[in-house]
Amino acid sequence: MEVESRLFRALAVLRVVVLVNAIGLTIYRAANFDPPVAALVCALVMIGWTAFVLWAYAAPSRRTAVLVGADLAIALGLLLVTPLVKGPGFHASVPGFWVSGALLACAIHYRWIGGLLAGVALAAVDLGLRQEIDQSIYGNAFLLVIGGPVVGYMCESVQRMALERDEAQRAAARAEERARLARAVHDGVLQVLALVQRRGGELGGDAAELGRLAGEQERELRSLIRGEQPGRGSSRGPAHGMADLAADLAALETGSVTVSGPAATVEMPAHPAEEIVAATRAALDNVRRHVGEDARAWVLLQAFPDRVEISVRDEGPGIPDGRIAEAERDGRLGIAGSIRGRIEDLGGKAELITGATGTEWELTVPRTGVDG
Repeated sequence: MEVESRLFRALAVLRVVVLVNAIGLTIYRAANFDPPVAALVCALVMIGWTAFVLWAYAAPSRRTAVLVGADLAIALGLLLVTPLVKGPGFHASVPGFWVSGALLACAIHYRWIGGLLAGVALAAVDLGLRQEIDQSIYGNAFLLVIGGPVVGYMCESVQRMALERDEAQRAAARAEERARLARAVHDGVLQVLALVQRRGGELGGDAAELGRLAGEQERELRSLIRGEQPGRGSSRGPAHGMADLAADLAALETGSVTVSGPAATVEMPAHPAEEIVAATRAALDNVRRHVGEDARAWVLLQAFPDRVEISVRDEGPGIPDGRIAEAERDGRLGIAGSIRGRIEDLGGKAELITGATGTEWELTVPRTGVDG
């Protein structure tokens, strides 16, 4: 609405200019009017209507179909009376360029379709009243037909750009507020909740229930800081080829898998993010396959300006010495292909740490082409 109001303010200036031009030409050509007093009547109509619409269009609530229709009707009416007050062989119409005010009002308010219909109506009436149509008259009619939709389309484009700008500003404000909230809460609070969850699971009993509740609160708090609803999964921007790695990894969280990460979004190009999530999922599949369906596992995402680090840890019995090499010789390439292969293809590295207290994968991937 603000964009339309600005356009109508600009149109108000144009209306005054074309009014002065029309009045000047009417006075200059007063001898062509029969009777001459008709020139005065037509001039007063143009002056009075211009003053009225300058006031009427100033308020958005008054920009109704009745007002725009009346504006166009007055312009068409002055064209129609031209043969009556100047004779059928007239050369110049009474309003002249003054009709452009009504044309542009239709274009601004009803966009290109309004400009097209108004332009066609004005051109058709003007040409229909002529006994002879020369190149100049045809050119004026053509400008009416073409100018209306062009101006209407430009007005629509300006309004669309304004809406996109406002949405971008709102998005930037939301992102700034999330960053402020993340700084206020700080990851220390979230890490304490994650620690309570882990230690509660180790102790069992009431402590395990406390740990479970702490885990739920941690997940909801992270989602809130990221500006998401709890339980929401991936957050992608396909038009820009980017993905939120933190949200994608959070989608892997289950009752037995805890995912922790930064409160803010972690933007990565979509393909590396997909490969990282796939490698993490493969590591979790190994936990379920070799430790147990309900085995506890923890995924920790850390984001740095130049890289991301993902840790996938369980508390199983560990991998016996030589088991991985034996699997590779037998053609079972789950670890080599699904985890190491994916990460190394991204220019990163995957390290496996295993022992009697559990197994941990440490995945490091550069943030190629992403600002820190």
